[in-house]
Amino acid sequence: MGLFKKDKKAMTFDNAMEERRSIYNLKDSISISDDELESMIAHAVKHVPSSFNSQSTRIVLLLNDNNNKFWDNTKAILKEVMGENRDFEPTEQKIDNFKHSYGTILFYEDQDVVSGLQEQMPNYYDNFAIWSTQTNAMHQFAIWTALATKGIGASLQHYNPLVDEITSNEFNIPKSWKLIAQMPFGDIREAAGEKTFNPVEDRFVIKK
Repeated sequence: MGLFKKDKKAMTFDNAMEERRSIYNLKDSISISDDELESMIAHAVKHVPSSFNSQSTRIVLLLNDNNNKFWDNTKAILKEVMGENRDFEPTEQKIDNFKHSYGTILFYEDQDVVSGLQEQMPNYYDNFAIWSTQTNAMHQFAIWTALATKGIGASLQHYNPLVDEITSNEFNIPKSWKLIAQMPFGDIREAAGEKTFNPVEDRFVIKK
């Protein structure tokens, strides 16, 4: 299953990019089946490019109780780190919003793949970690945008490395997988506000 349906009503790539916004207030439902969701993510995992075709990105999809466990664990760790002298309520409300989503996508990079390439091509040693991160970012964008085409909201979170160990233990994640980001998603309870833009001409240079 591709990102866009091949019919006259298909959403263009430009439209899809515009639809992709950071949505924090989510419902515990989605407009598509789990099978369609899994197929969409698998399509991105298969077709998103990677440096030297390394295919180093790893995805974990958390649904139902596993989604709840992840955010309960995250909340417990944050509460411990913040301590008793800080107001935890705003953080708790934020985490509870993510917990009440339909699911969460965990984005990983397999460090065994990265280190293997570093050994094979030492002249590019420092670059492989950078390229690995870029590969992961492309997966994040592709999946986030694909969700948006189905009217599913999402945001990108970064509670790593605080949650790395407990998440690996809870879900039997291979030790070589490095957590990069977390993406809670679900039907949109509250839409994003108006987005502001810096002048494109300041960021896009053309030389002819």
